Amino acid sequence: MKKILITGCNGQLGRAIRKEYEGEQVEFINTDVIDSDTSMALDITSLEEVLKLVESKKPDVVMNCAAHTGVDACEEQWDSAYRINALGARNMAIASAKVGAKLVHVSTDYVFSGEARKPYTEFDQTGPTGAYGKTKLEGERFVQQFGERYFIIRTAWLYGEGKNFVKTMLRLSESREEVTVVDDQWGSPTSAEELARLIHHLEPTENYGLFHGTCEGSCSWAGFAEEIFRLAGKNTLVKHVTTEEYGNICPTTAPRPAYSVLDNYMLRLTSGYQMADWKDALAEYMESGKK
Repeated sequence: MKKILITGCNGQLGRAIRKEYEGEQVEFINTDVIDSDTSMALDITSLEEVLKLVESKKPDVVMNCAAHTGVDACEEQWDSAYRINALGARNMAIASAKVGAKLVHVSTDYVFSGEARKPYTEFDQTGPTGAYGKTKLEGERFVQQFGERYFIIRTAWLYGEGKNFVKTMLRLSESREEVTVVDDQWGSPTSAEELARLIHHLEPTENYGLFHGTCEGSCSWAGFAEEIFRLAGKNTLVKHVTTEEYGNICPTTAPRPAYSVLDNYMLRLTSGYQMADWKDALAEYMESGKK
């Protein structure tokens, strides 16, 4: 039976991965920051702790879904963000290599500056502007330095079973006739289910390396909100504003990339795999009742 150790198992992606593999001969070793009914505690920032668990369990695959994703908080908590996003990735890479396990490491569109005018490919120059992107990029580099058999998958605008933009918009629509959303930040909304399917596709293969994994197509956050309301049958209006205008209403600490659409170039080139269009994936998510 295949053994898969997963970090951040109770997050949106961790939940989606476990559901994706249901019905298969897989034993999950579920870990998260605290003990729960579904997971054991693992501090990925401790190499000693990571090595002890990985060497004792000897998984066939390690999936690192844990991250410090609070973009604004990362600006104020650099050390914590670096330990989790960079050193955590390093520790998982070292431990995976030691037992000969494959490593799936999840990264982000924030490794780019957001100044592009066309979708970023895997070989485009990185240039993160904030602490979150910088620490996640260091995590990628550590995986490439210490890992042996690894898949690095950059994704973006993720939503699934848990706190996310879709649920926030639907909650606001219950009490407001209009919501204010930025219209000058563009990306590709990606469902955790679609990303889990991609991971399931790559994991059994030896098609190692760096990949972009987002749903096809792109939109602004305002466009995303409008599609959410359309699918939900809501009459809530979306007021389009610039990032600067929104900052005057709700100040944020970290810079947001204006354009972070990712091109899944390596997936198409190496396997012909194509993820769902973002609107189709969103419709599937909304119909599933997870919203």
